[in-house]
Amino acid sequence: MNTESIAPIHTWLAEPMGREVSEAIDRLRHANDVQHIAVMPDVHLAADVCIGVVVATSRLIYPQAVGGDIGCGMLAVSFDIEAAALDDDRIATRILAELGRAIPARRRNRRALVAQPAALEHATLSHPRLEAIRREAGAIEFATLGSGNHFIELQADEEGRLWLMIHSGSRAIGQAIRDHHLSQADDVGGGLRGLDAASDGGVAYLHDAAYARCFADANRRAMADAVGGVLDAVLRASVQWESAIATDHNHVSRESHDARDLWVHRKGAMPAARGQAGVLPGSMGSASFHVEGRGDPASLCSSAHGAGRALSRTAARAAISERELRRQMQEVWYDERLASRLRDEAPAAYKDIRAVLRAQHDLIKVTRVLRPVLNYKGT
Repeated sequence: MNTESIAPIHTWLAEPMGREVSEAIDRLRHANDVQHIAVMPDVHLAADVCIGVVVATSRLIYPQAVGGDIGCGMLAVSFDIEAAALDDDRIATRILAELGRAIPARRRNRRALVAQPAALEHATLSHPRLEAIRREAGAIEFATLGSGNHFIELQADEEGRLWLMIHSGSRAIGQAIRDHHLSQADDVGGGLRGLDAASDGGVAYLHDAAYARCFADANRRAMADAVGGVLDAVLRASVQWESAIATDHNHVSRESHDARDLWVHRKGAMPAARGQAGVLPGSMGSASFHVEGRGDPASLCSSAHGAGRALSRTAARAAISERELRRQMQEVWYDERLASRLRDEAPAAYKDIRAVLRAQHDLIKVTRVLRPVLNYKGT
């Protein structure tokens, strides 16, 4: 542990931090080489390092401050039709069914592989075990959604235009990269393990993590193409790629802040440099937002990445019934057959996204408000 100095902490909170969250962040403040911490309003407890936290170091890399779903993020893109096209029950039902067929949630549902971009096909990772996972699981899981809080959502903006929003990540390859490099990292105390960025191990992690970010971005774009295929077949709609907004919220990058070069780790936090476009989702039953960063230096030019959980999955399943989920989702198309398994993703399981926005008004500004029309989740 770092006994010489304690990192400054800057917070943007929608509600007081719970004891466990506060204790986890305090442990992080004392970790070796941690120079600066920013806590976002969607902060909540997670293994090792809380989600909704930004950590800057000068030389050490902390894989736990990135997490396992490296490159997890958002893609938003519009269509050339109005959202009112989904007002027809038969059309919305057909689109929901076709999405389930076109975009598997899990690899066991895969019927045919989707070609990856050449940059991914020809990449190599730092260890033979990771290479095997890249070639096998990576190929099978490319263009699949995943489960949990990952989603595909069709939305309407203030003018009634139809938009797509996708939240997904690097699937199995990100987890494998995190786990492999953690096993090679040094124990620095407090439950954390670190890698010197200049060491062979640090260079290897940064190389592999960069691959995972590229995989995750290409994964979202491939799914958007698949959604476009569904909407073309059903509604003759086309994806308007010139409108696309892409961002991720689990990564580490070399950045300059206050005239210092730092390794900035974001775990559930979105980059928000001045003028940088971003995507801030709510819950599956609440508004989402397109935003623009204000470049706040104390936040390390960062923002919340979404509403953030208010209830753990266990607590949500105990508190929210299928009937209550249906009530909360009555204005949104979704697969009601999955209601029992989606209770932990109910809107009430998440914080109020507008409260999150108010808490970080100095970090981003809203450029577009969207309401959910149809939500597809894997289970």
